[in-house]
Amino acid sequence: MTAPINDVSAVLVDYHAGQTLIDCIKSLHDNGVFDIVVVDNASPGAAKVSLEGLGVRLVQPRINLGYGRGANRGAAVATPAKYLVVSNPDVVVHHGAVRALVSFLDGHPEVGIAGPTIVDPDGAVYPSQRVFPDFWLAGLHALLAPLWPDNPATRRYRSARADGTVDWVSGAFFVIRRDVFEQVGGFDERYFMFAEDMALCWQAREHGWGVAAVPEATVTHIEGVSRRHASRAMVVAHHASALRFEWQTARGVRRALMPLAALVLGLRLVVMLARREGN
Repeated sequence: MTAPINDVSAVLVDYHAGQTLIDCIKSLHDNGVFDIVVVDNASPGAAKVSLEGLGVRLVQPRINLGYGRGANRGAAVATPAKYLVVSNPDVVVHHGAVRALVSFLDGHPEVGIAGPTIVDPDGAVYPSQRVFPDFWLAGLHALLAPLWPDNPATRRYRSARADGTVDWVSGAFFVIRRDVFEQVGGFDERYFMFAEDMALCWQAREHGWGVAAVPEATVTHIEGVSRRHASRAMVVAHHASALRFEWQTARGVRRALMPLAALVLGLRLVVMLARREGN
């Protein structure tokens, strides 16, 4: 049996993840994480039966709270360990990943959030380590990505800096210091879905904490398991969250350009929905 990591608790936010949720819990157990809270954002009672015998605590809000609000509810009942794992339910944690992330944070007291390398089931690396986009980078990414996914602006946004540092890491899986999570007030609950991870990292940095990627820690993300149950709504939520983040972080002249940002995101939303209807 894997030795437990006593200073780590975990929160998983579930939405129709099914067997992938069970696999995620087992992979956390294999990594020594046994203090796990599952927030069931899907159908009350559905997760309870399938989770029996896995030793997790279940929170059932009876409505879909969204990702950030769900994670906050889970963190509120989790054991107040030194570190908190926040994970999507459709993630498989590779052996040693949690210990690598915790060890990194132990050795870097200035860093508040650490994220792993994320790969898809085929082993391709997902761009989970990113920079905060300025107005022009955000605009070019928003306009070009739907038609030209590998455009230079999108590649720049979805990458670390030249020196390997990152501004934010994906909320699909990361480890955060519990005191940092509480200091920033957890996830901003105005975000229903998407960009709540970027906003959390922004807030951590505003409070003087660093954000880092730990390449030697790896997880597999079976992306889209939950999203396909409400794909159109998720597209709308994605764009609404992007606009909210721009409003939250824009300063000076950039704030005055908000109507242009709203127009760009609106056009992108129309394109994305039209493409989805056409498929």
